[in-house]
Parts: sequence; C-alpha cells; structure tokens
Amino acid sequence: GRSRDRGGVGLIPSIAEGRAFARAGLLGNPSDGYFGRTLSACLQDFHAKVTLHESAELRILPAEGDLDVFGSVEHLIRTLDSQGGYYGGPRLLKAAIRVFFEYCRQNRIQVLEKNFTLDYASSIPRQVGLGGSSAIVTAALRALMAFYEVEIPREEQPGVILSAEMDELGITAGLQDRVIQVFDGVVYMDFSNRAMDETGPGFYEPIDPSLLPRLFLAYRTVPGQASGVVHGDLRSRWEAGDSEVREVLGEIADLASLGREALLEGRLGDFSSMVDHNFDLRCRIMSVDGGDVELVRTARAMGASAKLTGSGGAIIGVIDGDEEKERVQVALDDLGAQLIEPTVGQGSGDTVHEGNGRALPDLKEPAS
Repeated sequence: GRSRDRGGVGLIPSIAEGRAFARAGLLGNPSDGYFGRTLSACLQDFHAKVTLHESAELRILPAEGDLDVFGSVEHLIRTLDSQGGYYGGPRLLKAAIRVFFEYCRQNRIQVLEKNFTLDYASSIPRQVGLGGSSAIVTAALRALMAFYEVEIPREEQPGVILSAEMDELGITAGLQDRVIQVFDGVVYMDFSNRAMDETGPGFYEPIDPSLLPRLFLAYRTVPGQASGVVHGDLRSRWEAGDSEVREVLGEIADLASLGREALLEGRLGDFSSMVDHNFDLRCRIMSVDGGDVELVRTARAMGASAKLTGSGGAIIGVIDGDEEKERVQVALDDLGAQLIEPTVGQGSGDTVHEGNGRALPDLKEPAS
C-alpha cells in the first residue's frame, strides 16, 4: 500500500464514497473458516454505501436502524425485532476506521490529519446471511482509501476487513465474505493448508458468471441470529478436535471443488444436486433454524435445489424455467419470504488472484 499524496491538501478528495454488494455462498460454506474451500457470488441487488466528507470533527452519523429514540417500550421492542436486535453499523464502522489507520501505521503510509463526517446506508437485509456486516466494513474501507488516497493492494483488503470484525469486535468469521465482496463476481476460494502455505491465506480463482445455472434467492423479512452466534458452537467443537465436525467440513469443502469443475464442464444438473447436498451436510453438524429448514424443504418440494446463503435467513438455489420459479415463489411467499432472481456481479475479469490477508491464525489444533 502507498499514499498518492504529493504534499498538497487539495489533492485529497473532500468527498469519497465506497460501496459493497451482498454475497451468497453457493457451495462450500461454512468451511471457509476452517481451512476449507468455497464458491461464492456477489449479488448486486443489495449494497452497503459509506460516504465521507471533510469536517471539523470526526462524526459517524446513525442510520435509521441505529437511532436510540423511541416512542415507548413497545416501540423499542418492535425495532429490535425488525432491525435485527442489538447489532448496528456504528461499531463496524469504528472498527473499520481503526484497522485502516493501523494498516497505514504498520506499513508506514503517511496520511494527512483530516477529519470527516461518515454517513452510511445499506439495503442488504439484516442478519439473513447475505454478508451485510462485512459489506459495511468493505464499503467503509473503500471510502477511507478514496478519501485519503491510500492504495491497499486488493489481495490484502479481505484480511484488513476480517481483522476489523474478528480482532476488534470478536465476531466469528472467515475470509469468504470479504474476498467475494472485494473481488466481486463469482470466485472459487481455496483456504486449505496447502494453498495457504503457497500463497498466504489462500488461492482465489474467478469463475465466469455466465456459467452459472438460473438462480433464485429468497430471504426472510424478519432477521435471524447474528452469524457469530450461529458459528460459535461449531468453532469450539472444531478446535476440540470433534471428528464428525472435521469430517463433514471436509466433505463440504470438497463440494466447492466439485462444483467448480461442474460449472466449467457445463454439468449444471450435478451442480444443482451439490447445492442440496451442501445443506444436508450442514444439518449434520449445526443446529439449523426450523424456519430455514422449512424454506429449503419447501423450495425443494417445488422442484428447485436450495441451501443457505450464509448463517441463516436466506436461501439460494437453482430453478428450471419460469413455471418452476412461479411455484417456488408462491410457496415461499406463503412462508413470508421474499424471492428474487439475483443479479450476479461480473467481477474483475482477472484470471487468478492469490491473497495476502489474514487467515485465522488463532485456530487451535485438535485436542489429543
């Protein structure tokens, strides 16, 4: 990373904006946090946006869901239910600011002493497994880089973003969300020990989005649990050397590799079957919310394949034609879920990316 400042205050933009899209795990999740492999896509239907403009003091303006003024106790409770509980954006933004300046300090990048007012918004449905938290941090990092004209190499950005969530906030997470939101498009990611020994935190390969089958996305309108809560028990079992957890996570990781091959070879039926198998394996080692199970089973009963996009609350899968889409849409609408055909990002067009970010060095070896 380096600063492009050449000594003139006017060279630093007084207004800067950063955006990041929602993401969906297509195959392999949640093995990314456990030296596995994933295949993920950026969904341009939803995004987080962070805007900075120069000001005398450093201010973070609250978004609608962050306001702490209520008409009554009942209003407060309704807000907690509809906005995803006690988790808001300001803590993510503060963490993003801290790790950005820490990165600059560690890499001896000089930045001008200049305050800003930060405004943010997100259309990503909260806490339904679409990468809303990491999108806010990613958008903030992009805005900070633009505001201060600091270049952080793209392959290093996912590690910086992950550090904001894991090191600063103690959120259990992996690199998957941050990689796909930095690189966009569809990306196959290998976080295995072998890949990390060769490249740092893993190997990233963009996949042509046009190779994907026809997808649907459906999400619940009431937020679920935060991802860190969902993954907490799995993390402790993995670190304790639970043989079933490690075996199943290995199988889930293999699905990402097999799915990549299926896409490249045009075997879309096999890819669709792998989507279903990914969810079935997940249910063997994780407690899956009953509402999520119902969404998946209902979509499958209508002929589609389906799996969770992330920690829970949203599903993604393959549909075959308009009639099947209509059946799935009607059935999921009865369950209070919103269905769309997602717009997958086109990505960078590069061939291969090798990351240099942070890759969970604090994971413990299995207990003997």
